[in-house]
Amino acid sequence: MIDPSVVALVMLGFLVMAIMIGFPIAFTLMALGVGFGYYAYFQPDQAFFDNRVFYLLTQNTFTTMNNDVLVAVPLFLLMGYMVERSNLLDNLFHSVQLALRRIPGSLAVATLVTCALFATATGIVGAVVTLMGLLAFPQMLKAGYDVKLSAGAITAGGCLGILIPPSVM
Repeated sequence: MIDPSVVALVMLGFLVMAIMIGFPIAFTLMALGVGFGYYAYFQPDQAFFDNRVFYLLTQNTFTTMNNDVLVAVPLFLLMGYMVERSNLLDNLFHSVQLALRRIPGSLAVATLVTCALFATATGIVGAVVTLMGLLAFPQMLKAGYDVKLSAGAITAGGCLGILIPPSVM
């Protein structure tokens, strides 16, 4: 038997190499899991497909596909796409910015509020951060905000998507 730390380093090396040559990460992780799982459960007196890793692969795939919560992911993506295409987020950001104009740091507060409202619609952090980064970041920089404060307000507001109940963690 090879030392487990050496096996972990070999697996990490294969992962980095596969990603560097452009192989998709999902398939790389799946292949590495099956390959090194086969090595971990290998018994010399077994047939090839009698290894436990194949049973675990099918059972885990079925369990993941049977998860009712994952039905919401395409619907969240559809809602985010519809909000982005209808230009609703621009109007929301502008109206919140006007409503909060008397508060110090109103642009950062408007960004946080808009992120929180948009996060309830999409529930996905990446969509909120990307859209608000394209929408609010240039305006915050033009208004004289620090780059760190602008990026922090957008990422903090995007992370609210996980905390608001209809979200996918």
